[in-house]
Order: sequence, then C-alpha cells, then structure tokens
Amino acid sequence: MMKVRRYLRGSGRVLAFVFIASVIWLLFDMAALRISINDVNSQLLKERVVREREVFKQQPRVTQAHMFKRGFKHPVQRVDMAVTHAGKGAVSSGIKLSQVYRQGGRKQEQNLGDNKFNQGDHFPKTDRPKHVLSEHKEGQNVTPKQGVVPAKKKAVNLDLNGTKLEKSRLTDDSNKVMLPLAVSNITHVPPGVQENKHAPLPTSKKGPVKAGDVVLKTLDKTESKTNEKAKDESKTKAGTKEGQLQAREAHPVKTTSKPLNKDVKPLDKDVNGKELNKKMEEKHVATIAKSDLNAAKETPKPAIKLQAGVDSKDNSTAAVRKPGVHKVLSLDVTHAPRDANAVGQFGQAALVASNEDSEVRKRWDEGHFNVYLSDKIPVDRAIPDTRPEMCAQNLVHDDLPSTSVIFCFVDEVWSTLLRSVHSVLNRSPPHLLKEIILVDDFSTKDYLKEPLDKYMSQFPKVRIIRLKERQGLIRARLAGAAVAKGEVLTFLDSHVECNVGWLEPLLERVYLDRKKVPCPVIEVISDKDMSYMLVDNFQRGIFKWPLVFGWSALPDEYIKKNNMTISDPIRCPVMAGGLFSIDKKYFYELGAYDPGLDVWGGENMEISFKIWMCGGEIEIIPCSRVGHIFRGQNPYKFPKDRQKTVERNLARVAEVWLDEYKDLFYGHGYHHLLDKKVIDIGNLTEQIELRKRLKCNSFKWYLDNVYPDMEAPLVKAEGLVFNRGLRKCLSLQNGLLLFEMCDLSKQSQHFNYTWMRHVRQQDICVAPQGKGNSFALQLCDNTKAELRWFHKSSNSALAEHLIAEFVSHHMCLEAGAQGDTLRLNPCEPSNSFQKWQFTRYHVK
Repeated sequence: MMKVRRYLRGSGRVLAFVFIASVIWLLFDMAALRISINDVNSQLLKERVVREREVFKQQPRVTQAHMFKRGFKHPVQRVDMAVTHAGKGAVSSGIKLSQVYRQGGRKQEQNLGDNKFNQGDHFPKTDRPKHVLSEHKEGQNVTPKQGVVPAKKKAVNLDLNGTKLEKSRLTDDSNKVMLPLAVSNITHVPPGVQENKHAPLPTSKKGPVKAGDVVLKTLDKTESKTNEKAKDESKTKAGTKEGQLQAREAHPVKTTSKPLNKDVKPLDKDVNGKELNKKMEEKHVATIAKSDLNAAKETPKPAIKLQAGVDSKDNSTAAVRKPGVHKVLSLDVTHAPRDANAVGQFGQAALVASNEDSEVRKRWDEGHFNVYLSDKIPVDRAIPDTRPEMCAQNLVHDDLPSTSVIFCFVDEVWSTLLRSVHSVLNRSPPHLLKEIILVDDFSTKDYLKEPLDKYMSQFPKVRIIRLKERQGLIRARLAGAAVAKGEVLTFLDSHVECNVGWLEPLLERVYLDRKKVPCPVIEVISDKDMSYMLVDNFQRGIFKWPLVFGWSALPDEYIKKNNMTISDPIRCPVMAGGLFSIDKKYFYELGAYDPGLDVWGGENMEISFKIWMCGGEIEIIPCSRVGHIFRGQNPYKFPKDRQKTVERNLARVAEVWLDEYKDLFYGHGYHHLLDKKVIDIGNLTEQIELRKRLKCNSFKWYLDNVYPDMEAPLVKAEGLVFNRGLRKCLSLQNGLLLFEMCDLSKQSQHFNYTWMRHVRQQDICVAPQGKGNSFALQLCDNTKAELRWFHKSSNSALAEHLIAEFVSHHMCLEAGAQGDTLRLNPCEPSNSFQKWQFTRYHVK
C-alpha cells in the first residue's frame, strides 16, 4: 500500500487519472460502436421485411367470381363468363397497375373523352374508357371448371435470388359453354383485358428522350448487397446518371437513339451505309451485355440444373447443358430520339377531335380498326414494360439459338406493319435475330409494293418474299419457313408490338427442350384508341366443341398446389396460333402445317394437337409479352366462301386427329360436312401416314393428360329406353324390337343416343321408314340422314319425343298401348306413349 501511495503522489496522480479516464472513454466508445452496429442490423432487418412484403404483394389475389353460363364473348368485352362448380372460384391477378407499369404506385387520372363509334358491325360496341385505374377490378376474368392433374415435368427457373426446380404446369380448365354452330367472324381476345387501365402519362420534363441512354430495366430490390454493388458498377459502365434514374421512374423503358440521315424520310442508311447501323446496334448490345454479365459475375451464381422433359420420347432432344448465363436483356434501341409528347407514346390512349370522326369512320374498313389514328402514332413508339417484376432478373443462356421472325400479311395497314417490324428490331438482341421475313400474300395495295421495298432496304436483316398468287395465311407461313435461315422459327401477326425482353424467354424454352413450343402472353392493343392494355395473369388457350378457340384461367387450386408465380410457364392445351416460336427442324419433323388446309382457320387446332400428341409441349411464357390488335373481322377477302373454308379445315383436323371423338365435332352442328356431296375435304392419306410414322398418342390420351377437364362424352345419352306410357323398356332380340319389363342387367335393353343422333345398339340403328308409319333396323351409317332422330334437342313440349329427322312433317316414334307394336305417328305433345327416357344423359 505504501508503494501505491508513493506512486500516486504528484505527477503519478495525474497519470493515474489520465489512465482511468482513457479506459472509461474506451468503454463508452465500444458501447457506441455496438449501438451503431445494432442500428445497422436493425435497418437491414427492416429493409428485409419491407422487401418480403413487396414480394408478398406480388402474389396474385384470388377472387370469387359469379356463376355465369355464357359463350366466348366479343374480344373487347371485359368478362369472359363461363360455368363454374359451386364453391370454386376464378383466379385473378391482384397486381397493381402501378407495379406493372413501374410507376411507383402513383395514381393519375386522365379524361379520355367520348370516342365511342356506332357504325354497324365495323364499330364493335365497347365501354368508353373513363379514367386510369390503379388496380385490376375483381371479377373481370374467366371462372374455370376446377380439376387438377399432377405435373410430371419440371422446368428451370434461372433467378438471381436463388435457383429452384419448378414444376411444369399441366393446366386444366373447362367451361360448360354452348357455342354457336356457325363460324364466328370475331377473333377472340384473352379474357380479363383491362380496358380502362393504361400507363400514367410521363411526369418527366417535356421533350424528346435523350440520345445515348442505354439503360437496363430496374433491378429487383430483393438483391443482396453484393448484387447491389454489381448493379451500381454496371450502371456506371452504361453511362447512367442520377437524372436518368429519375427519368426512368416516368418512362417504362429507356431507349438508345441512333443518328438519322436528314436526307432520308423517315429513316435511312447512314453515310457509310447499312453496315454502320448494324455495327452500332451490335456495339450497344455488347455494352449492355457486358455490364449485365459483370453484375452477374460478382454475384454468387446459383447451381443450375437443367432437367430434360420426362415426357419426350427422345431424351436426346431435351438439352442438358451448363454454359454461361446472363440476365435477360431489356433492349429498346431506336434510330432517332423519341418525342415524349407524340400521339400514343408510351402506349397511352390517343383521341381524335370530334371533327375528325368522319375520317376515322371512312378509313375504318381499311383494317377494321382505327387506321386514321394508327397513322398518327410513331412507328417506333415506346410501350409500357408489362412483365412481372422478377422477369428482368431471370437468367438465360449465352448460347441461345438464333431465330427468323416471319410476318405474313395481305393488304396490311402501312403504319401497323411498320410498327410490328420496328418493335422486333428495337427490342430484340441483334445476335439472336437472324432475319425478319415479310411474306406478302399477293397484296393489292400500291404502298405495299415499291414503297415497302424502299423503306425496308435500310434494314439489312429484313427481306420481303412476294407470292405470285393468293395462298392464304397457312401456305404463306410455309413459304416463309422454307427460306428461313434461323435455328428457330418465330411466327408473328403483322399488327403487333413486341415488348422489351420478349425474345430471349421464348428461345430459352426451346434451348432447354427443342420439343417445347413457347408462346408469348398476347396483350391487347385497342382497336379504338390504340392504347396498350393488360390481360389477366394465368390465362391459357383452350377449345370448346366444335373446335372453337377461347381463353380460360387456371384453377385456383392448381396454382396453389404447384406454388405457381406469375412468371412461371403455363402449359397450354391449344395455342392461339398467331404468335409462337418453334425449333425449325422440329417443325418439319412434325410435318409443318397440313398443306391441305386452305387460307385461314383450324391451323392452330391442327398444330396444337400434333405437338401434344406427338411428344411436344406448348407453353405460354409470362415473361414474354406481345401486344396485338384484335379486329372485329378480317379486312381481307377469302378466295372462297369464308365459312365453308373454315368448316372444311376443321373437318380435316377432326378426321386426322380426333379419332372416335370426331363425332362430337360433327354432332355440334356439322352433320352436313359428312355428306361428301356438300364439301370435299381432300385427300387425308399423307396426314394419316404422318401420324402413324410419328407414333403419336390417341386423342383420348390428349384429353386425359393435357386437357383432362374437357368434357367429351362419346354419346349424348345411354342405358335403357323407357316408354312413359307403357312403363316398359325397348329390347332388341334376334333382329326384332319388342318391349320388356325394364332390367339393367340385360344388355339387349341397352341403347345409345349418339352425337350422330342415332338410336343404336352396337352397329344396329333404329330407322324410320320413308313411306308409311313403319320403322326398320339398319346398319348404322353416319352419312345417312334418314337414320337420325331429334331427342332432347330443345326445351319444347316435344323434348322427350323421338322425332324422325328425315320425314318432312313431324312424325314421332310411338309405342302401342298393348306393348305389341311400334310405329311412327304424328307428334302429340301430351301423348305419353310418344315420350321416351334414357337412363343417363351426358348432355342436356
């Protein structure tokens, strides 16, 4: 103690005080540092919670739809109503438009005025857009019949946020819909089209978009800190500035502008010719790709496992590869700066002055949409990026196959044809776009001849093929495919606008499995105001009898069971037919299109059944979006009668692919096609041999595995045939018809009422005689009208009667009061001896 006291005297006391103060200060410093670290951790945790909430918000909301029983409706009507089972609802995407359009959740109203047309059939009646809404309205979707079949195949989700194997969906959905027998003039649009929902107008300062801005789509906020760092570096390399980030909030997609030669209108080659444009395109893409890949390199790459399709007959066709990958390129490269104030820019609804209505009506028939307004809109306008948020983060392989994009047209409107071509050139990676082939199916318009040649000459990748006589869409596509040089064929209609990032997701699916046939989500360009409109999520193509195409939503249970997100591929029973990609070699292995099909109609059914039944798959890819003008009717003329052409095509499809189910096609109002004197469907030998050679599955397999919720009973009614007056049942014994006490165990009492309207037991049909009031037993023949009976064909007083179709006046099958006779007598609604009842009815 004495020594301690000695050291604490004088200067030692000062040193001790300084030491103690330093220790206390150090303790405070450490405590403050720990608090700061805790604050940082808390902030990171808070950001993580916010991110998880944002991801959760992206999950679709499910709404309960009303119970309706209606057919497929006009393309621009809001709701495609259908029958649903009790307790089962429809699926509706609950994603806000502010998210889809990348506008930060702002709501903005815009009065679009009254632009409703009323000019007969040329102006389909629609609800006039009133204002911009921020969300999808509930209930504006198809209510599907529920039915789930476990998925067998798996697809790869290449996502920066973690890779997981996802199940390929076997979509299943059905609506009990009674369809019109005549072929409709209406081209159907995906249901749930958000008619009144458009992207808010840009809020950035006015003026043209600056040249030289090449900016990738905003990255998802759920990236790790490493991803954020890589993202910042890539932005720096791309020349992105703070002011551009603000502008991106207003503009869905940034563009790169190229210098325009003033001597050429509206577009032309540079001083050094076509090659300079081409090199500039490739340079821009290389810059983007490099920045994208640098960002990906600094991020720990997920393990990628590509699984071949288990359903493919030849496993070698399903690629199992592990090369480099990169994020989808969100390109929108333009030749000149865009004018933000141009009519229809950014996919906004465009209006015309009231004094211009007459001009609108005058030019409507040129394309059966608002041609006058279309011509005022820039041919390379910007449209909103409507992809789900996670699509921009998906990875695709570096060595995707190249594609030839094929447009077939006849007398297409100038502005829409050019807009279609520009959308492909501007938003497709040049190294993947081998060429654009324009197939002119003998157009008569002068502007589609030399002026079109001159305009397209500035684009080295565009070439025009002109047919010497009218061939129709099907053979025009075959002509384009025959000269295509790309590894993949991509067919598009000539009145579309491809969205950003549309091409790579399609080619990725073909890359993973050459037997996959991917289709983009077909969004809607309004035929009235040319606005770009959304469609509901989880939609797929289906058919109803008699082979009528329509759209339907995936069942809610199926989506939940398979943990589907809005960016997952959707297995599609039938494609719409206008927009899809297919491996070129596989296309020809399948026999391409049936060359016996005329002009237009039924080709989507034929190729869909062929793909599915012969080992392939059709998918809708939500990360690929293409806008399409759905017209009220075809503006061009058919070389022959339109309805007869479509009926003939469908009959060919039915005879080759439907097997015994072809009776359902004929039984839905096409009995007359069975008469070879009425229509000649041509030689089917080649198509039948092709199906045998490909060892395709049966149509029953297709219904069981691809479209299991489709109702396809082979007969309309079956079982005992009970007579209400006699209280006994018909029986066929030893070639004679007689009455017995009803007994289900006796096969002699079992009859079918078929789609051909036959009352038959095995190959024997009950037939009315042409003379007198007798009947006869004959061998069944679908082509003979004299074997047919009307039964339950209406809700009239004669619904329970068996009415002879062949007899000119109403004659009904009647049982004798003593049960010993059976004859034809004039129909009497109250006569119980003329009323017949089958044990089971499949169709009412």
